[in-house]
Amino acid sequence: MSPAFGAMEVEHYSKGVLLEPFVHQVGGHSCVLRFNDKTICKPLIQREHQFYETLPTEMRKFTPQYEGVVSVSFEEDEDGNLCLIAYPLNGDHDNLENLDNSDCEPKSKLLRWTNKKAMLLENEKISKDWVRQHRKEEKMKSHKLEEEFEWLKKSEVLYYTVEKKGNVSSQFKHHNPWSMKCHQQQLQRMKENAKHRNQYKFILLENLTSRYEVPCVLDLKMGTRQHGDDASEEKKANQIRKCQQSTSAVIGVRVCGMQVYQAGTGQLMFMNKYHGRKLSVQGFKEALYQFFHNGKYLRRELFESVIKKLTELKSVLEKQESYRFYSSSLLIIYDGKERQEVAVDSDPEDLEDLSEESSDESAGAYAYKPTASTVDVRMIDFAHTTCKYYGEDSVVHEGQDTGYVFGLQNLIDIIKEIRDESSE
Repeated sequence: MSPAFGAMEVEHYSKGVLLEPFVHQVGGHSCVLRFNDKTICKPLIQREHQFYETLPTEMRKFTPQYEGVVSVSFEEDEDGNLCLIAYPLNGDHDNLENLDNSDCEPKSKLLRWTNKKAMLLENEKISKDWVRQHRKEEKMKSHKLEEEFEWLKKSEVLYYTVEKKGNVSSQFKHHNPWSMKCHQQQLQRMKENAKHRNQYKFILLENLTSRYEVPCVLDLKMGTRQHGDDASEEKKANQIRKCQQSTSAVIGVRVCGMQVYQAGTGQLMFMNKYHGRKLSVQGFKEALYQFFHNGKYLRRELFESVIKKLTELKSVLEKQESYRFYSSSLLIIYDGKERQEVAVDSDPEDLEDLSEESSDESAGAYAYKPTASTVDVRMIDFAHTTCKYYGEDSVVHEGQDTGYVFGLQNLIDIIKEIRDESSE
């Protein structure tokens, strides 16, 4: 490498890459950040990092693609706004150089996150509460963040109205209250530790929502057990209680978060993990129905693809010796922006009738011929995953993860029930 080229590299990367909240994060407590359109990043946890570097080939299609490690620090601009910036790890530019950074903001153009205004909720009372809370966040005080956290726990299902003007996908930015909460808490933690440490390792992962114009995301906590083998007695008891009080103990799966676009009303619906924990088995089934319903009609064309992928994943996991995916989640993703076209055999007279979109369910289901919809099913969050091949674990398990497989089978059965009942 020539000295001139090396200097250009240093100049380019010295600006760093601004990390923004990943607005499609609907669950979990770890902060997920947007690196660019196709890549996200999250704090590196050694066990999860080890999983991505050693996972079996047959599982790769069911996990995000691992793209390396970056160094992240938090910085404060002249106005006191805090930002997270990613840099190459230990001067190794390959991780960032091999990624498309064309849409990333350089450090000199840092977005002032804390000055952004939140989209108002349709409900006027909740709107005022949300605006009030968002203003409190701007001060970045610890006790203010705790107040917001409690408020979010009470507001378990939220509906946001998307403005009619502009592209629907362009309206997504800064909508999701859960991603905002995780981002602000991450900033606060890093600020509090700044005197002792301001360099953190983050892993880069594939952005699973990048191919969708309006991603509808369902985050499911899988398995009958959530605590890792290294959990403290207090943590273990807490996780066991959560499982016993939710659908996890009964069917091996519970709702951890949801984001759905309602085409009928132009709204975004968010459901958080606190609501998911309260659901009965019937309530869980109703939540799944709601996830596949766009406010006008049920997206029946998605069922077969989802069932096929879940069945294939179950088959793969049944063959995995010793793996335990404690506290891991399963994502189901599809595009809420449905691209539809008139059936090829439609009569000319019908074309005129279809010029105006109908909200009638039968029209939505039969008058249009939906194009092939892509559904994605991926496993995420492996901070508590264990396997005998890791070597250092004190507890070694044998055979398949029966709790996870049990949850997958029940999930498949419930989706089939929804499919069959909706076709009657």
